[in-house]
Amino acid sequence: MTILALDIGATKIAVGVVGADGMTQEVGRIQVPSAGVWEACQELLLSVAGDDDVPIIGIGTAGPVDAPSGSLSPLNIPEWSNGFPIVPAVKDLFPSASVRFAIDGVCLALAERHFGAARQTPDALAMTVSSGIGGGVIVGGMVAVGHTGNAGHIGHIVVPGSMDPCACGGVGCVEAVASGPSSVRWAQGRGWTGTTGLELAEDAQHGDRIAKAALRRAGIALGQAISSAAALLDIDLVVVGGGFAQAGEPLWRPMQESLGAHARIGFLKDLKVVPSELQDRATLIGAGLLTALSAPA
Repeated sequence: MTILALDIGATKIAVGVVGADGMTQEVGRIQVPSAGVWEACQELLLSVAGDDDVPIIGIGTAGPVDAPSGSLSPLNIPEWSNGFPIVPAVKDLFPSASVRFAIDGVCLALAERHFGAARQTPDALAMTVSSGIGGGVIVGGMVAVGHTGNAGHIGHIVVPGSMDPCACGGVGCVEAVASGPSSVRWAQGRGWTGTTGLELAEDAQHGDRIAKAALRRAGIALGQAISSAAALLDIDLVVVGGGFAQAGEPLWRPMQESLGAHARIGFLKDLKVVPSELQDRATLIGAGLLTALSAPA
């Protein structure tokens, strides 16, 4: 076994084995339970490890995180919203292992930089649009981490005109407007009867008026947030992954139109937004690459 990788998302927990070439074998995946989240992680890790020695464990997780203490407080996992010491817990489980830990956006950026759509450029933003919105920043070939470990968390850029309440406690965050669950809630408030982001995307693709409006609203907000981040960071590539980002033309067209309206300053003339090449494998791959975090990608 090379590296054991743990991906803790807002809705799923996955464990995989990651080789030095970035190839990932996902061995276990479950939905995040309403209670007993650590017990579920522990069961998955132990079942995958078996009797093998585990030298390195990489953890990628929804945030926010507190990297110095090795703890996380995911906004979408209520049981852990006040903090859970994931690194000490994993160390207790595997005392001889080296445990590496980062927010999922950092893992995403590492994966895309080494093996995905950002491997040809030293400066990029990688982001995920799913149950939440997160991201990671690549500058000069290095992935930024930040003093708490939350650098690149684009989901909490505020978009113009929105006062939608966000789970973080603020208002107007792009996550509160453009994530899958946020878009579903907005559509339901206007009479749409579906329940999931996948249904919303499918209905939009089939011409449902409310579903199309929900995805257009999300796309415009994403374009606003991306153009703001690109201007701040002076980047020319944004890689977008995540389940809700696969909604297709009803989301991507308004996002590109919004970019065209807002990313107008000269140094952004070559800005490109492309889909992730790694999709739902990205966080696992990036967790396996955390040993490379201190060196240029």
